[in-house]
Amino acid sequence: MEGWMELLPLAVAMLATGVAAGVLAGLLGVGGGIVIVPVLEITLGVMGVDPAIRMHIAVATSLSTIILTSISSTRAHHRRGAVDFGLARAWGLYILGGAVAGTVLASQLDSSALSLIFAVVAIVVAVKMVLPVGDVRLSDGVPAGLAGKLPPVFIGGLSCMMGIGGGTLSVPAQTMMGIPMHRAVGTSALFGLLIALPGAVTYVVTGWGDPRLPVGNLGYVSLLGLCLIAPMTVLTAPLGAKLAHKLSQRHLTLAFGVFLLVVAVRMLYRALMAG
Repeated sequence: MEGWMELLPLAVAMLATGVAAGVLAGLLGVGGGIVIVPVLEITLGVMGVDPAIRMHIAVATSLSTIILTSISSTRAHHRRGAVDFGLARAWGLYILGGAVAGTVLASQLDSSALSLIFAVVAIVVAVKMVLPVGDVRLSDGVPAGLAGKLPPVFIGGLSCMMGIGGGTLSVPAQTMMGIPMHRAVGTSALFGLLIALPGAVTYVVTGWGDPRLPVGNLGYVSLLGLCLIAPMTVLTAPLGAKLAHKLSQRHLTLAFGVFLLVVAVRMLYRALMAG
């Protein structure tokens, strides 16, 4: 009984994380990983997990929960006609390829390097979202040729290195190509599935048999975290999607940017202190 009581605070923290991640997944199309990764990294530290693999476990577990969250969020946005399946078909294979490559590369890096990547990319995106430059466009539509193929490769790769569903990168990428914010958010929810599924599977393979892993892990994926967080994200993602369609485009963009900036600065500080 005493052992179970020690796990109670962890369980409560995981459930609360799932609620917040689900709402943000539906609201911002970010898959919830932007919340899950930092919280899991802190929790794993409290549990005494080897610092060298904390971020790997946090990222892998985050991606595994995003699989179900993305399905729930995509269905909610699709009912509102906010998912661009044409863009998903055009970018799908490139996102998948980038996701696998990013996961394999991440497995060769230590936790501080992953934390630094998470922080730097998130800060750049957050600044762009917070500043009043929402009308800035790089093109009117998705470019043809190599210019149109590189963005999904980088989105898939960096997302799997950060443990996010792709919305952090794909939402601004789409809006800078002239795609309306609400449609970008809805489509990024679908991208989350294309990123999270191959990413999570690859993290299971690359982490298999690592002697530093805590009990209850499948490769780098924490089954405890998955079982506690995933159900809550699925239940609350539709609530976030409903809220997203009640907010103005600028309010939605600003909320995305401010939250992301706070999380990123904290992660950068921790990465620099660890280094």
